[in-house]
Amino acid sequence: MADDKAAKPKGRGTRPRRDRIEVWVTPDEKADLSDKAAQAGLSLSAYMRAVGLHEPIRSVADLQAVGELGKVNGDLGRVAGLLKLWLAEKRGEGAHPIEVEGLMKEFRLLQSQVLDLMGRVMRDR
Repeated sequence: MADDKAAKPKGRGTRPRRDRIEVWVTPDEKADLSDKAAQAGLSLSAYMRAVGLHEPIRSVADLQAVGELGKVNGDLGRVAGLLKLWLAEKRGEGAHPIEVEGLMKEFRLLQSQVLDLMGRVMRDR
């Protein structure tokens, strides 16, 4: 029965692990590694595993930036929608329709650039 217990993998999650690697570090090195792991949104163990296996390490700030870009993209869409509504209801009042349509095209271009940036950040993950 003791053999069954020794053969059974220990671990959490979907990939139980049973081998352990110890790394000796100074307190400053440990603090630095812990900070980097926190910035990546990983446990220290997961961070060390990812670094050791040359997996890409991403900052949580990258994902937060993608969320913020999404909000900006939505704002651009709303402004373009308001311009379109204004153009439909008050054509020629206050500005030339060609200028308003030009602004709408610029908003659409900005939106596509923001979406491209968001996609690149997520693909590099």
